[in-house]
Amino acid sequence: MTAITIALDAMGGDNGASVVVPAALHSLTQYDSLNLILVGDREVLTRELAKYHAKETDRLTVHHASQVVGMDELPSLALRNKKDSSMRVAINLVKTGKAKACVSAGNTGALMATARFVLKTLPGIDRPAIITALPTSNGDKMVRMLDLGANVDTGVEHLYQFAVMGSVLTSAVDNIKNPRVGLLNIGSEEIKGNEQVKKAAQILLNSSFINYIGYVEGDEIYKGVADVIVCDGFVGNVALKVTEGAVKLVVHYMKQAFNRSWLTRLSGLAALSVLKSLGKQMDPSRYNGASLIGLQGTVIKSHGSANKLAFAHAIDEAVVEVKKNVPERIHSQVGALLLPAMAK
Repeated sequence: MTAITIALDAMGGDNGASVVVPAALHSLTQYDSLNLILVGDREVLTRELAKYHAKETDRLTVHHASQVVGMDELPSLALRNKKDSSMRVAINLVKTGKAKACVSAGNTGALMATARFVLKTLPGIDRPAIITALPTSNGDKMVRMLDLGANVDTGVEHLYQFAVMGSVLTSAVDNIKNPRVGLLNIGSEEIKGNEQVKKAAQILLNSSFINYIGYVEGDEIYKGVADVIVCDGFVGNVALKVTEGAVKLVVHYMKQAFNRSWLTRLSGLAALSVLKSLGKQMDPSRYNGASLIGLQGTVIKSHGSANKLAFAHAIDEAVVEVKKNVPERIHSQVGALLLPAMAK
């Protein structure tokens, strides 16, 4: 099998090298054909590798970068002033062909701005979008949702482009022949929603290439009614953050309830296996790894606070997308999917 080389922004995120290095070492044990490039301060990375009695090999190399993009740094300043940042250098490696993908837990805005500047968007795509997989109540099936924050102001044509890109990625990565695509809306009736959503719905209805199923309401996101859910970045990011907050609230109340007395603690012990199973299903690390879709290259965004397992899952996503040639597939279908629909 042809080797896949992935560049890792080893300094990005809340934990930087302390998470990226062990995650990289773990991923190398999972894929015989995987090569990784740790991008960042060589001294820091060498010291971190030594903690695991590891060093550079043919499959694991260090590429020095002298700067780091802060998590609260303005994207414009990072783009202008941090040309030797671990983030920028990792993306440059994709641009030059030395890596097939980049994975970063760094500043989302800076990552999107830098990736768009360096790699450029695919022909026919105006704006990249952030897409990730979310759990559903339909067994192990997932739903992919976009945009999750890359674009706050979204036009009709952008929503349609998101639907095209989401459908292609889901078909390739999740092996779904004809993914069901829904538009996130405030109701299922045709009269509901703003003008952008209504107009996008009409274009999707007239498209013979997209398996459009209609509007999806907020409480249906996790029911598995669609394989792809499309929305603008403002709505998508709010929906995602509300979900994260709701999960934390439920966990908080469960802990509070079980710790109320010795009797409730005993009940908790009796339900331990069920709670562990629930925790495993809802573990956010299982779904870590959002794709910056629409670029001329594969870039995966890991959650900033990701642990070793979560960052390894982001690497998994990069491996799958490289193997499935996602950017190339989107590029090959853009003409057939976008131009006829937008001309109507």
